[in-house]
Amino acid sequence: MRNSYKDDSFGSRIAEKAKARQAIQDRIKARPGPGDPEFEKIRAEREAIATARRLRLAERKAEKEEKLAREKAEREAKELAEKTAREARELAEKEEADRIADEAIALLADQKSARDARYAARKARKGGKRARKAQALM
Repeated sequence: MRNSYKDDSFGSRIAEKAKARQAIQDRIKARPGPGDPEFEKIRAEREAIATARRLRLAERKAEKEEKLAREKAEREAKELAEKTAREARELAEKEEADRIADEAIALLADQKSARDARYAARKARKGGKRARKAQALM
């Protein structure tokens, strides 16, 4: 280490730079290379980690797809149930409307027959050519 910037000469700084460069090169050369058992061990560990990672990702993807398929099936079943309930409700409402319409038609027919009977009775009381014919037919 240098004590002060002023104490250093240009030559000493260049020498320190060369020493640092040489130390880096020595560290790089000291690392195990291909074919070295330590290098192969590290490579095998990395491959095992990568394989485990791929397996976990595949499992997660399969779980996600299964979950999505299950949710889709549940959603379709729910929509089908809602559609069936809606159709049943609409059918019941239509049947109720038809029943009310039939009752209204029957009521109108009863009212018309009662009105016709009153009209015929009034004509019979007043007497007339048509009333006599009507009584003759009865």
